[in-house]
Amino acid sequence: MAVVIITGASSGIGYESARMLALQGHKVYAGARRVEKMEPLKQAGVVPMALDVTDEASVRRFVDAVLERERRIDVLVNNAGYGYFGAIENVSLEEARRQLDVNVFGLAALTRAVIPTMRRQGSGRIINTSSVAGRMTLLYGGWYHVSKYSVEAFSDCLRAELKPFGIDVVKIQPGAIGTEWGIIAARHLAESSLGTAYEKTASREAYWMDFIYRTRYMSHPSVVSKAISRAVNSRHPRTRYAIGLGSWSLLFWHAVLPARWWDALVRKLGALPERKA
Repeated sequence: MAVVIITGASSGIGYESARMLALQGHKVYAGARRVEKMEPLKQAGVVPMALDVTDEASVRRFVDAVLERERRIDVLVNNAGYGYFGAIENVSLEEARRQLDVNVFGLAALTRAVIPTMRRQGSGRIINTSSVAGRMTLLYGGWYHVSKYSVEAFSDCLRAELKPFGIDVVKIQPGAIGTEWGIIAARHLAESSLGTAYEKTASREAYWMDFIYRTRYMSHPSVVSKAISRAVNSRHPRTRYAIGLGSWSLLFWHAVLPARWWDALVRKLGALPERKA
């Protein structure tokens, strides 16, 4: 049994992962701002706790509370994150900083908080939920991609730093997963582009993002939870798990296509007509 802490556990991937790991027999502490959303997880043995990853005091209270109860932390799953799509010109720097605060600096704060304990133990595992968006770019995803590319670089550097102390660092790279993420990102894209030079193509892309993320063809969050479970339970986990709809194909085509071809391909989404009812 491992002592696991997981962030962003009030819905979607975090919720599914906390439940799955607890049912496997691990002691799971789930953190999120909306504690009430995690109440049903208690039935699986999860301990829900208040956590705001952008508040260092909240991060410290969360980690200290787990250590007070368990005296150790074996696994950190950095899962909290969100996406705000919009043209770089249109997204305010305040919003850009907020996205980086959650997706990058919040992740870094939790990581820094658990490293001393794991180092003293001589063992530990840090699992960062990145994205295929950290390896390729889509139209109007600028600041989100900046955040996920940062998670990729952060994880790679961290893995080399912590290996001598017996600490593994793993990246989870989901593709298109059927959660509220895409619907919220689409709404943000439409809102941020309203009345701007980008409105026509952005509104079409927002329409298709919303439509696609509402279909049954999206990968279920449990696909990502299973990858996180493998990363937790494996004796020798892989350094990265690319999973979910489109993950490998997107990474492949982004790697082999010339940059101008890729740019033309992603712009096609903004040129698609809206689907008639």
